[in-house]
Order: sequence, then C-alpha cells, then structure tokens
Amino acid sequence: MTQFNLFSSTLEAELLSVAHELADAARPIALQYFRKPGQNVKNKLNADFDPVTVADQGIEQAMRGILASRRAQDGIFGEEFGQSKGTSGLTWVLDPIDGTRAYISGLPTWGVLIAVGNNEGPQIGIIDQPFTGERFIGSSSGAEWTRGEERIALNVRKCETLAGATLFTTFPEVGSTSERLAFERVRDQVKLTRYGVDCYAYGLIAAGQTDLVIEAGLNSYDLQGPIAVIQAAGGIVTNWQGGPAHHGGTALAAGDARAHAAALELLKN
Repeated sequence: MTQFNLFSSTLEAELLSVAHELADAARPIALQYFRKPGQNVKNKLNADFDPVTVADQGIEQAMRGILASRRAQDGIFGEEFGQSKGTSGLTWVLDPIDGTRAYISGLPTWGVLIAVGNNEGPQIGIIDQPFTGERFIGSSSGAEWTRGEERIALNVRKCETLAGATLFTTFPEVGSTSERLAFERVRDQVKLTRYGVDCYAYGLIAAGQTDLVIEAGLNSYDLQGPIAVIQAAGGIVTNWQGGPAHHGGTALAAGDARAHAAALELLKN
C-alpha cells in the first residue's frame, strides 16, 4: 500500500504545521509526569488492565484546544475523549500517550501519535517521543526524523527473507490465543524477536533499523500515525488479511514487501 496524495501542497503545509504544534504542546505535559509522582493512574477496565493517566487526558485536551482554534472544521478521533465530526472531510486521529503501560513503568518506548486524513487512511502522521526528543514524521513529501536541529530523511531497509528479519511486538501481552499462535509462526522463522517496544517500533521500521512489527487488538488511534510514517519511508502496513489497517484490529508492518508477504502468509494460515 503506497502513500496516496490527498492534499494540495498548500494544505499539506498547513496541516503539517498544525501537527507539529500538537506534538510540541504534548511534550511538556508528558514530561511533567514521566518518571515522577502524580500520574494518577486509573484502570479503564474491570476484568483487565488498561491504564490512563492525568498526562493522557491533559495532552488530548491541549491538542483538542489547538484544533478548535486552527482547524475547527475538521473532525477529531481521540483515545480519551472520543469522536467529534467535522465538515471538511478530514479527521485528526490522536493517541496522547501510546504505550501508557510503558509510560507508567518508566520505559521510553511510549509516544504521542498524531495523524490526519480521511476514511481512505492517514496522509500525515507523527510519532513523537518527548523523553528522547525524537520525532518521526510522514507525509506525501516523504519521511523524516528530527531531534532538535538534527534532521534525517527516513528510508526503510531491505529484508528479502524472514530468516534475516528482526521482529517487534507486544505479544504475549496483547491478543487472543489464536492470534498469539499465528504470531508465533512468524516468530519461529525470524532471526530476532523483541517484545514490548510499543509505537517506537514503528518509527524504527521507518528509520531502517528493524524489519517487522506484528500486533493485534489495536484501535485506529494506535495505528494511523505510524501507518503514515512507515508508508512515507517506503514501507507497508496492512492487517493480517492483507487489507487496510487504519481502522484498527490486527497490523503487520514491514519495511520490505518481500518480508511482509512471507509473514502475511503465515499469519493468514
């Protein structure tokens, strides 16, 4: 699946500006509570553990305030405060802290996810890691990594076979028994598997540092930012049937279409 071109250059520049403003606003709120007291962790579920913190809620509120000022005509779909419809045909998809389990555990693998696009999928995406100062950006103009004044164009790396692939995932923490077994069929074929890397793993695919991410039990806001970044860097993200992944569910992300096809065959079966 390739990056489609939804926006004019003028509109894309405006939306990129807004996306960066959202990420900039999120950083100080996230860092205010990371590895510090006062996170006010609550559980969203009765029978399982899905944490939310005061930082999750504060970040999304701040981002919604910016959008109300700069892009009031657009829709919003955020993890913490749900959906609001717009009139422009565009929707901002926001995950204020993706990887809250990592966040409350002090691990810097969480990130702020931002995307904008339409029902066909995201056109612009950001994965921002405030603690390390890294930002992965994807648009129809390409993909880029920034940290302070540093700027590097992002490109996925080649990986012809699963035998040479590095795989990232959150399994066995997330997913059903059948999904875990499907994942393990791929795990048993790759060179190296790493666990619990959250959204940072998707940024590493775009940066050409790893080859595959396999996930399940995802929501739209978990995926749209990463999809835009990986596609802009030349990679591919689908569900486990090879279809679009931006509505959530399962995800198979790869830098090389050959590794993607090999992993997809094992997941489908």
